[in-house]
Amino acid sequence: MASSTKTVMIPIAHGTEPLEAVAMITVLRRGGADVTVASVEDKVGVDACHNIKMVADTLLSDITDSIFDLIVLPSCFADISIDYMIGKKGGLPGGETLKNCKPLENMVKKQDTDGRLNAAICCAPALALGTWGLLEGKTATGYPVFMEKLAATCATASESRVEIDGRIVTSRGPGTTIEFSITLIEQLFGKDKADEVSSGLLVRPNPGEEFTFTELNQTNWSFQDTPQILVPIAEDSEEIEAIALVDILRRAKANVVIAAVGNSLEVVGSRKAKLVADVLLDEVAEKSFDLIVLPGGLNGAPRLASCEKLVNMLKKQAEANKPYGGICASPVYVFEPHGLLKGKKATTHPCVSNKLSDQSHVEHRVVVDGNVITSRAPGTAMEFSLAIVEKFYGREKAVQLAKATLV
Repeated sequence: MASSTKTVMIPIAHGTEPLEAVAMITVLRRGGADVTVASVEDKVGVDACHNIKMVADTLLSDITDSIFDLIVLPSCFADISIDYMIGKKGGLPGGETLKNCKPLENMVKKQDTDGRLNAAICCAPALALGTWGLLEGKTATGYPVFMEKLAATCATASESRVEIDGRIVTSRGPGTTIEFSITLIEQLFGKDKADEVSSGLLVRPNPGEEFTFTELNQTNWSFQDTPQILVPIAEDSEEIEAIALVDILRRAKANVVIAAVGNSLEVVGSRKAKLVADVLLDEVAEKSFDLIVLPGGLNGAPRLASCEKLVNMLKKQAEANKPYGGICASPVYVFEPHGLLKGKKATTHPCVSNKLSDQSHVEHRVVVDGNVITSRAPGTAMEFSLAIVEKFYGREKAVQLAKATLV
């Protein structure tokens, strides 16, 4: 297909899986798509899973007559446990908001009739596309717990991480979302553009295999009762990295506080996705955390570095021999200039790795050196988050969570 501007609509609702939605939004925008995020609720702000708030660009009710090259459905349900995700508990926990949205159903059906692309992930292939009759005679995939329901609505229920059948693309869950989004870029813009975006994200070369990380100077990361974790965000922070941290760590039942650097709880990320913090950093600057961990962003990381209160918190964390970490450009722009990598091995985003004084481990996807953890890019964010889970909770829980999210 010609690499002209393509329009995409992604609906969100209360209970939307935020990591799926944010990854779709930002990866497709990286590919050059004009992405509209539309709330199916009566307001643009929605309460997504894991107590993460999202803000849409518009209401779905305002764009029902619009034409899009692609409509992509993230999964949508209330917060769920690891037990449910690995099939130990039955029944759908929470609403089926997208499935029950008649205007959205009409738009997706017209999309199909007109020969344009539809896509869905996790429970949405079975609960939305399947229920609406769009998978008849098709091969489709979805989240493992929903495979029986999916099989009742399509010709063949596949266990592929991403499945393409005609003008419908389906995928399995949070851990397959970047692959799914790259496939959608290929459908819209062609393979060259998809490969370009994939390379920049550092997409995992062995998806589905058990995750690993590099560890030196092994140290026990301790906590009382529940890990207290701070995730600061700023304008232009990388959205996948921020949301992956919060999503995965809250699934593990850590107490995660998202703190905005600046004067507003609403923050616009590097790909213009709108994130909402729990508090302003000023409100928690005197509090103690078991881990402070930073997302990146080539423009977002310098904004974090310019926050004197955050830098002071990190210095105190280091002085107390307590864990801190960063991904993408944060190790270079926040840690390196303030001596927070002195004597430590670290990794960072390839485009700034030459700025590290010790570049011996820059090709490693996740590096833990004592109380410091670093990683590279959006495509390594889930491995980064799972490594943190392992350091606090142990390998068994981290692997269980990796399997549940289909990393």
